[in-house]
Amino acid sequence: MTEKEKMIAGALYRPGDPELVADRARAQSLMRDYNATIVSDGALRAPILDALLGSRGPDCAIRAPFFVDYGYNIHLGTEVFFNYGCVLLDVCPITIGDKTQIGPQVQIYAADHPRDADSRDKGLENGKPVTIGCNVWIGGGAILLPGVTIGDDAVIGAGAVVTRDVPAGATAVGNPARVIAKA
Repeated sequence: MTEKEKMIAGALYRPGDPELVADRARAQSLMRDYNATIVSDGALRAPILDALLGSRGPDCAIRAPFFVDYGYNIHLGTEVFFNYGCVLLDVCPITIGDKTQIGPQVQIYAADHPRDADSRDKGLENGKPVTIGCNVWIGGGAILLPGVTIGDDAVIGAGAVVTRDVPAGATAVGNPARVIAKA
């Protein structure tokens, strides 16, 4: 199994692997190009996003600046909206459903680090996929940690730190985020 395959599978991998270094450099180049555009540059932006992201449905809007690790592990449904300054660390798949709206400065982390010191000392990393359902609203400055799933129609409050799954239709707020309302 290659380091890239290990990474995407959530297994321990070496981030300094030449293929992964090249993949991150490619993503950085595409981000630089995308982040230099303005909203009215739609004809310029679409091909950059198509090259950067794993997949995206129609009518997605991503306000620059936008930051990713690799890009190819990010999959967006239709009409997904990102406000300014979002960060997606996509060492594993990040899947976002249709009509989800994401506030400014939201951070979505599929990237993780081993809890045991020996693995960290060896320079190994790992990750866990993040899944966000359809019609979810994520308030500005929220942070979603590796491995979480957010159900359809959920609301994540501004500044929340989501450490565990949030059920469909629920509202979660705080640090760590806790459900305060259910559908």
